[in-house]
Amino acid sequence: MRWRSVPALKLLLSLRVATCFADVLLGPVNEMPYRGRSLRSAGDSGFPARAASGTQPGGANARKGFIGGHLVKRLKREGFWVRGVDLKFNEFSETEADDFVIGDLREQSFCRAVVDRRFDEVYQLAADMGGAGYIFTGEHDADVMHNSATINLNLLDVCYRRNTRNIFYSSSACMYPAYNQEDPQNPKCSEDSAYPAAPDSEYGWEELFSERLYLAYNRNYGMQVRIGRYHNIFGPQGTWQGGREKAPAAICRKIAMASSGDDIEVWGDGEQTRSFLYIDECIEGTVRLLRSNFTGPVNIGSGEMVTINQLVGLVADIAGKRIGKKHILRSSRGTGTELR
Repeated sequence: MRWRSVPALKLLLSLRVATCFADVLLGPVNEMPYRGRSLRSAGDSGFPARAASGTQPGGANARKGFIGGHLVKRLKREGFWVRGVDLKFNEFSETEADDFVIGDLREQSFCRAVVDRRFDEVYQLAADMGGAGYIFTGEHDADVMHNSATINLNLLDVCYRRNTRNIFYSSSACMYPAYNQEDPQNPKCSEDSAYPAAPDSEYGWEELFSERLYLAYNRNYGMQVRIGRYHNIFGPQGTWQGGREKAPAAICRKIAMASSGDDIEVWGDGEQTRSFLYIDECIEGTVRLLRSNFTGPVNIGSGEMVTINQLVGLVADIAGKRIGKKHILRSSRGTGTELR
């Protein structure tokens, strides 16, 4: 429903509001390969109501405001009054949120301050995450688990106390078992393959814990939670440097900085596969899921598999450069999701 006049909007602000939480510590989720069902906006016949297949707090994004920033724009077009929350302002564009608050969702008092009323919709996108160079080294495991879990515990508690029921939680494909990812040509990431659990990073374990946390609030307190598992989201205004960028942005950066004939570093042999989903489709799937009758978890991704070598070749062709690949065979953990 779209509000047709400013007076009507002002009168109904308290009824039609949404809040979006950006990534509290910056950087997009580190997604794993996907093969299975997906939610799409283009040419889709509609959301699969009972299919088991889906930027930080509420709408501002972390992922440096990437997903959240796009989500805010979508909600504003629909006539919502939107509050966005993040640790910093979006570095690539001005926010369209009606109210944008800078703060740390790990602090209970701050969560209570920003969830100061009953919101119609809450989109929880905040997490401490990044690319392979951040997630898989082991150097940030304690922070990743503590920060993300604390955010989710705080947010769920305050939403429950404010009687805010409709909450979307952005999980990640990183929670899928590592043993299902060993064959790059046939990764298994169907929703029912999550157990027996064996994620290949502490980030994945935290995402799995938080999924169960949201589902527990759904069962015990009647909160209408919806859980989407993101798979490699890309598009304009995404992070492209600093160590937390994802494979598409990292490859584009490397090739943009290289001269024709240069080599760029690629983790692993480059034959590992990934699926990539454009941001507009991600937003469409996210909004549809929250407003559906299906709790999830559900994958929000594409069924098309692309090797990292193919991705390098595609970007090089677009750039009109001849680019070689220097493969860095350091470890089996997280290879190919980022270039350094």
